[in-house]
Amino acid sequence: MKLNDQERAMLDGAEGPAIQRAMDLLMRYGEALGAERLVDTRNVCGTIGATTPFMRQYAQKPGGMDAVFSEFNLDSATVVQVPKVRAFATHLQQGMDPDYAELQGIAPEVVNLFRKGNAWSSGLGVQLMNTCTPYQVGNVPVKGEHCAWMESSAVIYCNSVLGARTNTEGRESTGAAMLTGKIPYWGYHCDENRYGTHLVEVDIDVETTADWGLLGYYVGEIVQDRIPVLKGIRHVPNLPRLKHFGAAASSSGGVEMYHLVGITPEAPTLESAFGPKQPVATIRYGMAERRRAYELVNATARDREIQYVMLGCPHYTIEQIWEAAKLLEGKRLHPDVSLWIFTPRVIKSLADQNGYTSIIEAAGAKIMTDTCSAMAKAIPKGTKVAAFDSMKQAHYLPAMMGIQGWFGTTEDCIDAAVSGRFNGDLK
Repeated sequence: MKLNDQERAMLDGAEGPAIQRAMDLLMRYGEALGAERLVDTRNVCGTIGATTPFMRQYAQKPGGMDAVFSEFNLDSATVVQVPKVRAFATHLQQGMDPDYAELQGIAPEVVNLFRKGNAWSSGLGVQLMNTCTPYQVGNVPVKGEHCAWMESSAVIYCNSVLGARTNTEGRESTGAAMLTGKIPYWGYHCDENRYGTHLVEVDIDVETTADWGLLGYYVGEIVQDRIPVLKGIRHVPNLPRLKHFGAAASSSGGVEMYHLVGITPEAPTLESAFGPKQPVATIRYGMAERRRAYELVNATARDREIQYVMLGCPHYTIEQIWEAAKLLEGKRLHPDVSLWIFTPRVIKSLADQNGYTSIIEAAGAKIMTDTCSAMAKAIPKGTKVAAFDSMKQAHYLPAMMGIQGWFGTTEDCIDAAVSGRFNGDLK
């Protein structure tokens, strides 16, 4: 790769050993990808905590969190002192909600380490948003901005809805980008790689959040890691619908970018979405495909009696919490069912202020932050069957935790939490 003078100086150690190791990692990474240069980034979303058992062992070594960062973010067996970050950096979700650690089965000593890790991270200048949806709580890059983001549902939202530019990065590359403000210039940073590959003709109305999840799940399954261009959308989707569509498409497939003709910023027309390229295939989405997506995501589900309802994957918006509070007001959960709602801590504060938390807790449910059931691998004891309004969580959690999982609308899920039985079906 070709380096400018500043980059060469960092690689030569002029700014200290941590930044030198970060540049070395980015060089090896970029060369493996075939990148010819680096690009400046002032917006990074990654993880630098130590919430897994293996990482916690490193946190107990001399150097503490510096040892964790050195090993897992810089690929450095030698512990280096980590300086303050150069790029604006946001921390993604972690492995627990410290306020509900006991309910999630987290030991007190792990919570203590979590809090120490948060203090260390914030001391570096990393923003402790602790969410998979940083664009909800203050990190909103603009069209054309080069970013270095982890987390599949965040990446696809960043590229598609915001028109910013990022590949799906990892803990290592985002850690190095935090310190250097650099990331390899390849993939979705380049104009020529952002054009559509597949045309999706949408033949039916797609209006509800659940329907957007089903559409995303079907499209992701078909196109895998390519770029679908959707034509025929009749209702402009809001943030929750786009959030669930992207999360579903990046779960059933590896979609990192899509275009909605006339809606997303790089697709004002069908022609602009494809640019100089022609679609490699045309896909139709109608009632039969909708049914297929529903049956596919519910493949693990057999028993209707449930023990757990999980909402908030990706993390709930304040609008979704408002909707959940309306559905729960005046009701009480079934004694054998737990309902956990996950959201960013900032949005939880807003829900507290608006009285939604009180309504939800009066029904017996909990609003949790900083994590989700998949990240924490935390579900209520005795859970055999769960219900979700998220295609992403319905896709991952049954396999991760060995349970059955039902996908349905938010109303279906809250009805199940109250009745103890999942009665939803595809309407």
